[in-house]
Amino acid sequence: MNLFGQDRPLDLAPASVRDYRERARRRLPRQLFDYIDGGAYEEATMAANEADLAAIELRQRVLRDVADRHTAVEVLGQSLALPLVLAPVGLGGMFATRAEVQAARAAERFGVPFCESTVSICSIEEVAAATSTPPWFQLYVMRDRSNTEELLARAATVGSPVLVLTVDLAVVGARYRDTRNGMVGDIPPLAKLARGLDLVTHPRWVRDVALRGQPLAFGNLADKVPGARTPDAFRSWVDGQFDPSVTWDDLAWVREQWPGKLVLKGILDADDAREAADRGVDGIVVSNHGGRQLDDVPSTTAALPAIVDAVGDRLDVLVDGGVRSGLDVVKLLALGAKACLVGRAWAYAVAARGEDGVKHVLATMRNELHVAMALTGVTDVADLTPDCLVARP
Repeated sequence: MNLFGQDRPLDLAPASVRDYRERARRRLPRQLFDYIDGGAYEEATMAANEADLAAIELRQRVLRDVADRHTAVEVLGQSLALPLVLAPVGLGGMFATRAEVQAARAAERFGVPFCESTVSICSIEEVAAATSTPPWFQLYVMRDRSNTEELLARAATVGSPVLVLTVDLAVVGARYRDTRNGMVGDIPPLAKLARGLDLVTHPRWVRDVALRGQPLAFGNLADKVPGARTPDAFRSWVDGQFDPSVTWDDLAWVREQWPGKLVLKGILDADDAREAADRGVDGIVVSNHGGRQLDDVPSTTAALPAIVDAVGDRLDVLVDGGVRSGLDVVKLLALGAKACLVGRAWAYAVAARGEDGVKHVLATMRNELHVAMALTGVTDVADLTPDCLVARP
């Protein structure tokens, strides 16, 4: 018990992404926190993303001149101040008032891209208008190709330089937390009551987000969702639009519609990476959807080296999954990634403290990156190689 009579440590100021996770848990209704925080099935892959990163040891080196350190990288023809991208997070505007706009402004402040999700609450036009740097745009190819064409045209109109095509969502994975808390599926009367009580016990969220933030506008798809503007109607429409018949041959159609850089997100196998390179994409994101799709698949840390070996000299290899610190970024760059996408990290931060929270998380990760580089004897992120890691027997 601390001097204020509380049973838990006094949290005066968040110091890490994990601190922001705890603040987001307190601030958000349970179903929304679990939507950010949860994974598929028993969440084994989601846990492995973090555990496999944590198991990698950095090789500490001393007595080297590390006074000047450089974190800038070029990714997909774009100069980034840090090897980071704010990943697309669906329904982000449910976590804070106009959350995608707040996150995009924070990203611009730190010289890194923000990637707008197809299923964002804020539209791509709103995000682009709030910043001087156009966002990247994440896309799902839908059954109704006219909807896809319209989204691509809108992204091109605001100047999005990179299209991130998510390819690991042919069907939606089973996320048991969402079922247990009534986010999806049939909701019995008692569960509806519990959900209502949960909202009542989070008055700040109700005031700032539910009432003032227009969280059910469904941004990019506002005029597409039939019926009432409710989460259930939106989810039903989106689930019906995911197209499990999409194949490699559909990439040619996407290329015809899109003038900029094309990245495939959801690559976890070296053979798929080679196919992507053969099809002429500009980059890939090694990703298992944050452990939210198929459980019991490899962590992205485990999958990354073979994929880099297969195609790292042919296209830009990015990675996501379990990245919670600048130390994690150093490890993944040492394994061959050009940059890391972070999703949950900014979602926790924006839920807890809005734009200031996202800025603080980016500043923290930047500082952690600098410290890890200095103490491993590296002055430029381009020089991070497996030699910076402790070799396993």
